[in-house]
Amino acid sequence: MSRVRWGVLVGVVAFACAFASPALADDWLPHNPDASWTYQWTDSEYSTVPTTEKVTVKSTKGASFTLAWTTEGLGNSGDAVHSIGTIALQETTSGIDVVAPYWSSNAPPPSFPFLCAAVGSCPNSLASTYYNVVWGSIAHVLQEPLLRGTTWSGTGGDSTIQATSTYAGTEKVTVPAFPDGVVAAKVRSDVAQAGALGDPYGSGVKTVWWVYGVGPVKIVFQHDGGPVTTFALQSTNEKPEMPPSDANWFPMQQGLKGTYRWTNNKHLKKPEVESFKLDQVANNSARANVTCVSGPIKCSGLYYLTLRTNGLSSIESYVKAASLAKFPPLGPKSAPAAQRRRFFTPFDLMIFGLNPIVAEYSASGQSWTVAPNGRDFAVFGAAATSTVLGVKSVKVPAGTFRALEIKTTLKQVGFPFGSGTRLSWFASGRGLVKLVFSHGDGSTSTVVLTK
Repeated sequence: MSRVRWGVLVGVVAFACAFASPALADDWLPHNPDASWTYQWTDSEYSTVPTTEKVTVKSTKGASFTLAWTTEGLGNSGDAVHSIGTIALQETTSGIDVVAPYWSSNAPPPSFPFLCAAVGSCPNSLASTYYNVVWGSIAHVLQEPLLRGTTWSGTGGDSTIQATSTYAGTEKVTVPAFPDGVVAAKVRSDVAQAGALGDPYGSGVKTVWWVYGVGPVKIVFQHDGGPVTTFALQSTNEKPEMPPSDANWFPMQQGLKGTYRWTNNKHLKKPEVESFKLDQVANNSARANVTCVSGPIKCSGLYYLTLRTNGLSSIESYVKAASLAKFPPLGPKSAPAAQRRRFFTPFDLMIFGLNPIVAEYSASGQSWTVAPNGRDFAVFGAAATSTVLGVKSVKVPAGTFRALEIKTTLKQVGFPFGSGTRLSWFASGRGLVKLVFSHGDGSTSTVVLTK
């Protein structure tokens, strides 16, 4: 028996990519210098007179930007809420976050519930549009990519406020800015504040409707105890766009599992059967536990995957294996023989070559290429390009799926088995369902999902 024990670290990788129309955080919340939004809001108990509020972009610096708002000069009545302030936000690889210097504003009206643990200086307020947008989740105001099943947890304005947010799909919503209706992504947050004098008001169900190319267009906060605060976009100079596909081609979902059958017509004629299960899921990252069930390979492996605004990527992997199968060697040539890549599981075939494995908001024609001086090339030693071919029907033992097809071409100099063409099919909600790797040595590896 050829016995191999090894562990390979695949670091967080930099990659060069040429995506067609990549989706970025600023598509969900644009912040070009002249962008502006005017909202009107009421509270059913504490502010029944409508308040009109204008939001503008105060400044931008790299991925960070500051929004400013005011109620002045907008024709508000004397009984409306007076509010003026700023909030600092940032695009990150996981979406939109609140960042230092955070926010500042005048104090909320004294008639509003007190949202801190003790009377005195209190930084918490719900007397403006963006305070309601970020309430309960300042670390992830909006998590991206925004795909089916996306759920995240957060805290904020302070540690007494926690929220669990869920993307609930898209729906058509009508507001004064878009009287004919516009398609919006609906995000529901279950917010809980414990310890504040007015904590029932700081708790409840908050729903925000986000329009691609515009930002929030409607907010409804159903507070514990009965009050309801409603915000609606009155006007904006931003143009709505149809949101990208929210298909989740490899969900970071606790308990997602499956079984694969893998063969190679030259090197693995007896099928290798392996199972996987996702655990340790947090913030759109997960660990996949892979176990060899039957066949010539005995193995256990851990694969760490993450889903960010640059797509689904492999962070690191560790595999212990004992194999009777004789595979040709792999590179990279620069690495000592004991540290070179091995194919022991379908996940090894799936992640080989470059990140991302699947692009964010994948669409037909998108392509990306490994950077010659980047981490991907240092780890795999292969020139590689991936292209999205589209969504097709794929039949495997586990069923028939509508699956995203990705073609990857690889050239690992000096190692034909690490070169060739890989076709991968990913089904929404299930992940990888089929893979065919036509290696440069003339052999073909075929992986299918069996259950």
